[in-house]
Parts: sequence; structure tokens; C-alpha cells
Amino acid sequence: MVKVLCDGLCEPVNPGGTATYGWVAYTNGEKITEGCAVVCSGYDATNNVAEYSAVIAALKWLTSSKYAKGKIEICSDSQLCINQMAGIYKVKSLRILPLFTEACRLAKQLNVSFKWIPREENKEADELSRKAYREKRKN
Repeated sequence: MVKVLCDGLCEPVNPGGTATYGWVAYTNGEKITEGCAVVCSGYDATNNVAEYSAVIAALKWLTSSKYAKGKIEICSDSQLCINQMAGIYKVKSLRILPLFTEACRLAKQLNVSFKWIPREENKEADELSRKAYREKRKN
């Protein structure tokens, strides 16, 4: 099984700051890869955009990896994102709908489940999203 931890942030204000994400993948307790990036800045930047972007980036990597055929668990501390992906919540935001649609398209190619985790269990993905934000601020 591959376990992926995802996180996003929007700083210094939400909405309207800079949205970034981080994700990290493990199998058998061993890190196999990670990623982080800036999504956007300004009006469209929100925490939720960042959270979905983390999930999409991880799913894109997974679909093209050797792990694509195995069981996958996507974990995040975003209740909104996880509950929407799990089909518990409806997507009402027009800004989120295309991200949700893309995440679902990718997820259908995989044997993936979605799990909410407390923020304390998501520190590594959180730090990656903050790393992307710090790098953006330097430039």
C-alpha cells in the first residue's frame, strides 16, 4: 500500500494570498517521493485550491508510477477536500469544481481511498507546502 500525505496553504491571507502545496508518499514506512509547488497568487488563491492541487499532483505522479496498480490511501487534514473526494460532501464552489473533476478523473484510474487525518499527523506535507511558499517569497 502507498500512503500519501497532502497539504496546502494560502499565505499571508486566505483568500487572496499565495497558494502552495506539499505532498509526500510512503510505502512500508519508507519515503518514496515528495513534491511541492506554488499554485497561484491573488484573487483565485485559497487554502482549498491549494489542498486540491496537492491531491492532484500526487495522483498525477501515482498514475504514471510503478505503484499505480496497488492500493493507495490519500490522507489530508482538509475535511472539505477529503469528504468531497469520498463523496460525503457535495462540491458547491465553482472555483473548486474543475479541481474536483480532475482529481476524480485521476482517482478513477487507481485503487485509491481518501482519509482525513489530524493536522498533527500531517506535519511533513505541511512543511513542504511552507517550503514552496518560502521559495516563492525569496524570488
